[in-house]
Amino acid sequence: MIPMSRVQRRLIITLFVVSSLNSAAMIASFVLTPIISYSLSGRVQLIGLPNALSMVGRAGAGYPLGWLLDKAGRRIGLAVGLSFVIFGMLVSASAISAGSLLFFLGGAILLGVGRAALEQTRYAAAEIFPLAQQAKVIGLIVFAGTVGAVGGPLLVEPAVGVAREQGFHEHVGPFWIGAALMVVALILLLVALRPDPKELAALVTREESGAKAAEGSEDDSLDTQVGSEEAPRGLRQVVHLLKLPDVQLAMAAMAIGQLVMTLLMVVTPLHMNRADYKADAISYVLMAHTLGMFGLSGLSGWLAGRVGRVPMIFAGALVQVLAAIMMPLSTELPVLFVSLFLLGLGWNFSYIAGSSLLSAALEGSRQRGRVQGINEAMVAIASACGSLGTGGIYSVSGVVAVAVSGVFFSAALGALALWLGRQHLFALATERG
Repeated sequence: MIPMSRVQRRLIITLFVVSSLNSAAMIASFVLTPIISYSLSGRVQLIGLPNALSMVGRAGAGYPLGWLLDKAGRRIGLAVGLSFVIFGMLVSASAISAGSLLFFLGGAILLGVGRAALEQTRYAAAEIFPLAQQAKVIGLIVFAGTVGAVGGPLLVEPAVGVAREQGFHEHVGPFWIGAALMVVALILLLVALRPDPKELAALVTREESGAKAAEGSEDDSLDTQVGSEEAPRGLRQVVHLLKLPDVQLAMAAMAIGQLVMTLLMVVTPLHMNRADYKADAISYVLMAHTLGMFGLSGLSGWLAGRVGRVPMIFAGALVQVLAAIMMPLSTELPVLFVSLFLLGLGWNFSYIAGSSLLSAALEGSRQRGRVQGINEAMVAIASACGSLGTGGIYSVSGVVAVAVSGVFFSAALGALALWLGRQHLFALATERG
């Protein structure tokens, strides 16, 4: 259990519920997106275009919304993100009714812009706790994705039925219910996320700095590195932060983990379909993947705090290497089931440990929202590259080529963890030696 004050408990519950509602809304709308795209365009080649444009919106909005989170606070910044998602859902629903592919793609971009802000929910939750507890908190917020992974698809059929009964195109239903969930999340956020996590984070940082000073320890956190009067300001400080090894490793862990996961995950339905599997078997394998992504987040957060963030990033890379090696070995269902589960679990290790490492590295910095926004942009770009690139790689020599690419990128992440995280690894070895 994470020790919490009454204020921390209220804030963490608020952020968990908001994340859960956001995840459910996004997944509910995503289920029918490829079908809608094909229906509106008549071209199978365009079924992935809405997702790719959503990633473009997410990448482009990462830094501006990070700046807003720094300037206006986490509550306002996240509320703006929710507003973009609501607007995007409504535009998408209207586009379906009007039969307009152009407006549907515009709605996808708006959803990506909103997601750029909402992906920072885990950082808003982590920063209100001391460094030692942040990995567990991030794991808890990522676990909220499990609620969406389970609840989102369950909402699709009832939403379709409601839209049909009201005389509208049945595909607008999931977007309506997604917008409704986001309105609830927005109201909850504006009412309950008080005080702003940014204000509480400043108090937590001061308390930790005071405790270190009382113990006579040397404070080598970013509070002294970049928070002093001599530290660079504004954009110069952002550049300075991006050069720090911990920041570079954290961003690489999340971006490369996302790239490898997308490369293998996106091609799985086609790979299984060519092996004569039907939709139900493909759904079970993807369900195992989702379980690996979110189901063990609490354990991952605990392990990151227990064994260290850098070892967990290295472990995530190794697990994804194993997943990539297993995937082309056999088309037997148990092998694919385990491979996709491990693929999600490796992503989970790298994502939670990387998020925690980035949050810790940016503690005390006034530009943390901007740097975190840049990170979200990089993750979105990695996801878009994986989505758009896996088909071309698959055409070279099938799933083997995709698996080899996954092994290469995962091994590169493992090497980066050993190199950029060598100071952490040396400290852990010294402490336990």
